[in-house]
Amino acid sequence: MYMLRAIVRPEKSPAVLKALFDAGFPAVTKLPVFGRGKQRGLKVGTVTYDELPKEMLMLVIQDKDKDFVVETIMNSARSDDGGQFGDGKIFVTPVEEAYTISSGYKE
Repeated sequence: MYMLRAIVRPEKSPAVLKALFDAGFPAVTKLPVFGRGKQRGLKVGTVTYDELPKEMLMLVIQDKDKDFVVETIMNSARSDDGGQFGDGKIFVTPVEEAYTISSGYKE
């Protein structure tokens, strides 16, 4: 199993969630987060915003689905003009174990 953490623009989050749902991956945790990437924030006039709002989507998937889900997220989160700074990042990490609390079932 893998855990995917996708940091996306807040306005792209609904499109990503819909794409995942339509692809058969409805189980997602969504968190509001703040941060900056390589662009070091955003400067508007004399004001610098060094922590930009993003949303983090987290989901755990089977090994066989990793490439498909990563591509689904990338296609739905990328800006319409072919992508730009601030579109986000996807982190993929292995999951050793997962348990369902209500049943105690180990996945």
